[in-house]
Amino acid sequence: MTDTIELLETIGSDASLRYAQADELKGALEQAQASAGLSMAVALGDGAPLRHELGLQQISEAPQMNSPGYGDEEEEEDAPLPEPSQPDRSPSSPAKQALSH
Repeated sequence: MTDTIELLETIGSDASLRYAQADELKGALEQAQASAGLSMAVALGDGAPLRHELGLQQISEAPQMNSPGYGDEEEEEDAPLPEPSQPDRSPSSPAKQALSH
């Protein structure tokens, strides 16, 4: 039986395998004598058998703090707020002069 981690690395680095249809990938895994967990994961379209084989717990699908896009929509709290501008009290334009009278 070929090492599951090595097969996953091969699948991840080979675009023809990474984007292959499930049937094509199943055939490649059979030829490579893949583990039952990996073969079942591909057949079912579910990573649970593979996680079980590798001894991993259910992986949360929550965004990670260091992943791209995390917090893009949130305002930064550390950024200083702009100081309020003081109104120009010197009448320099005719519109300002008209408003000041």
